[in-house]
Amino acid sequence: MTSAQDNERADSALANLQAQFDIVRSEVEIAGRTLTIDRPRSADDLISDEDFDRDERLPYWADVWPSSIALAERLVGEAGAGRRLLELGAGIGLVSAIAAWRGFEVTATDYYAEALEFTRHNTFRNGERLPVTRLVDWRDFPHDLGRFDIVVASDVLYERPYADLVGAAFAATLEHDGFGILTDPQRQNGALFPEACQRHRLTITHKTGISVNHGATAQTIDLYELRF
Repeated sequence: MTSAQDNERADSALANLQAQFDIVRSEVEIAGRTLTIDRPRSADDLISDEDFDRDERLPYWADVWPSSIALAERLVGEAGAGRRLLELGAGIGLVSAIAAWRGFEVTATDYYAEALEFTRHNTFRNGERLPVTRLVDWRDFPHDLGRFDIVVASDVLYERPYADLVGAAFAATLEHDGFGILTDPQRQNGALFPEACQRHRLTITHKTGISVNHGATAQTIDLYELRF
């Protein structure tokens, strides 16, 4: 149950986001539960030439992607019971909100500070405990995140080098008796991920294709489960 002070903080956080972004609200159903998700109206409007020229950064975080829906639905089958979960590339926070609902102690990371603001907001808005958040660049991965019972990521293989960087991030943060989950919309670079896992001594224990209806058409999402 949230307190009046918590609600005031949430209202203040939303007002701050509204001052920065043109926000739209949508409902996303995950395994019979409807979540209310706020996000920027147009990710294209957030493209910064300066950011792109510096490191080809694009605001992929600012939308609900089918891969995040597939990952969230997979997590519904897990009981958190206080276990620690790390999300690599949290975006607007759909997966982190579901993980918090399932009882995980969530740490959410992203390349954009704005994404982490939305993650905190959307998690709280859906009545869940706020995650720990951390700004993380996979190319300069921090050594002090610790290890987690479950590490997850959705639709993060959009550039060729990311397969190896994400594989390394899983290996650096996954408990040796834990497991990881990655979902990918069958991007071309997704085919590089199994080999990257092998290089980092990770084993893909399960792969399946999941059909997700989001928007006008259904999309097949590859779901990988991995362990040491």
